[in-house]
Amino acid sequence: MDPKDFPLQNNLMAMGFSEKEATVYISSLELGKGTVSQIARKAAINRTTAYHILGSLVNKGLVVISGKEPKQEYVAEPPEKIINMFNNYIKTNENYIKEAKELIPKLKSIHNVRGRPQIRFYEGKEGVKQVYEDTLTSHEAIRAFAHVEDNNEALPQYFPDYFFRRAAKKIPIRAIFVDSPDARELIKFDKVQMRETALVPEKDYAFSPEINIYDNKIMIASWREELGITIESQEIARAMKKIFELAWKEAKRQDTATRQRKP
Repeated sequence: MDPKDFPLQNNLMAMGFSEKEATVYISSLELGKGTVSQIARKAAINRTTAYHILGSLVNKGLVVISGKEPKQEYVAEPPEKIINMFNNYIKTNENYIKEAKELIPKLKSIHNVRGRPQIRFYEGKEGVKQVYEDTLTSHEAIRAFAHVEDNNEALPQYFPDYFFRRAAKKIPIRAIFVDSPDARELIKFDKVQMRETALVPEKDYAFSPEINIYDNKIMIASWREELGITIESQEIARAMKKIFELAWKEAKRQDTATRQRKP
């Protein structure tokens, strides 16, 4: 291959060609067509290697075979075929993605169902947002202990959108809120945001971080420490749901009196 072609070779390699594929492809273009021996000589590689590389280029649709042995020649397709090659890659990958989405539920059904609990830690505001995003996968009503002020101070633009996205997914929530002006404003939207709430007095029950319980998961989100934790355990989730139900009964008992007080 002529030294002047090295920039072209580097460009092709940047697009995913191997070094030898780029060399043989450029040599094929320069010759227009040729036997394996002619292309190998032009590319300065041995004949056996050239044969395998040309087979790869044929599969990519960049070279076609003309004639039969012993007069078989390889003809370089127009360079525009590179676009076709990448379009085919995209279509193939889209099919793989579709198949993967269909396969994932089956794989999840056999994934370590009797294994140890899975605990995942997320840091920073983006990390804490991730644990909230996971709650949108819930198949049941979420049970939550929350301090609305903490959420609003951390990401005032995130939560209104999150609440409506949760409702759009038809995921209801029962939430025990610490009484506050922000909490009282939020509960005005309980119906449209598919939420049932109970207000508890801050002087007795102030708590942070937020805890959500759903499916077989417990989500803990601390905006003050910018830390999110997801615990995936059927046994622990079952226990936390029972604890929530006990707390819910007392929270509902106090709710009416709490709402009658000034925040």
